[in-house]
Amino acid sequence: MIVDDEAPARSELRFLLDEEGNTEVVAEAASVSEAIEKLKEYPCDVVFLDINMPEVNGLKFAAGLQCLTSPPAVVFVSAYSEYALEAFQVKAVDYLVKPVETDRLAQALTHVRDNVNLRIAAQKSQRIAVEKNGGKIFIPIDSIRYVMARDDYSLLQTETERFYSPMSLTLFEKRYESHGFFRVHRGYLINVSHVESVSTQQGGTLLVNMRGFDEPIPVSRRRASALKRALGM
Repeated sequence: MIVDDEAPARSELRFLLDEEGNTEVVAEAASVSEAIEKLKEYPCDVVFLDINMPEVNGLKFAAGLQCLTSPPAVVFVSAYSEYALEAFQVKAVDYLVKPVETDRLAQALTHVRDNVNLRIAAQKSQRIAVEKNGGKIFIPIDSIRYVMARDDYSLLQTETERFYSPMSLTLFEKRYESHGFFRVHRGYLINVSHVESVSTQQGGTLLVNMRGFDEPIPVSRRRASALKRALGM
């Protein structure tokens, strides 16, 4: 995906990527808000991201992407070199300065492929043991939509089933926060990669709607701002 508020810059980068071969630009976006919507429809391996854009800048968006269970690699493409240090602090895999040179783009794509291969290898081991029918089975961590606290144990909700886990919600959060789980209040963790929409009810309480579920999850007032940042809002 290419995210840049300038259409000529998007067109030029798309042309260079097409020339490289073995790549497919699945979507373009002119703003962070548009990129968030496009990512829901077009999952991708890498986002080529401008920094200076209206609404939300690219650095803030890249930081929010890291909350996803499986975030895309980020390659910044900017007219300014002075943001490079900040870019790598939000886990960018490369930083290209406009106008983009073909040899540097090829190098960046090599870094992206290395990043994707490492992520795939890591995902193969990202499973969690849960109890079912008196025994234990393993489910992918990214299949968990949200986690509910129940005394000293937790209930893990996938798209179709609910599983018991002996872990407390606090322990689950410590172990799997890096997988995109976010504490919305003391009783719930949500998997931010499965958030479908966010709304505000009368009185100002923020509600999170999870993909595939009708019942929204309330967000505590003290966690609302942090959640908005995590979602790039």
